[in-house]
Amino acid sequence: MELTKTTNAEFRFGEFGPGYVMRGPLTDFGVVQLRPGDDASNHYHANIEETFVVIEGQATVWIDCQQSHDLNVGDIVRCDPGEMHYFVNNSDVVFRAVFVKAPYDPADGVQVPWTPGDPIPTDAISTAKGAAA
Repeated sequence: MELTKTTNAEFRFGEFGPGYVMRGPLTDFGVVQLRPGDDASNHYHANIEETFVVIEGQATVWIDCQQSHDLNVGDIVRCDPGEMHYFVNNSDVVFRAVFVKAPYDPADGVQVPWTPGDPIPTDAISTAKGAAA
């Protein structure tokens, strides 16, 4: 048995970003926190499914650099393996979401530089879909 709290997350960039609260052996749990104006880099996982549960604030998630969805408290988003995801907080309040990644594989993450307004990285999308197949 392991016990922790979402408030134990140490964020990658000090006051924002992802922060893990429980790692492995089968699943990762963490919190992503974005201050107004912050974003979480566009990326995908070849074999991991990642689910986000919004617990505070508002943000926009972009899926495969093409579909955007505005998120609010209570919303749940699941990203399949090979599905790129990018979060941005364009609101004036802090955004927090619990995330769950499974199966556990700390090496499975591919960064694909992109922000809204950039050309869609079609080669990366094809690679991501091929990696997940």
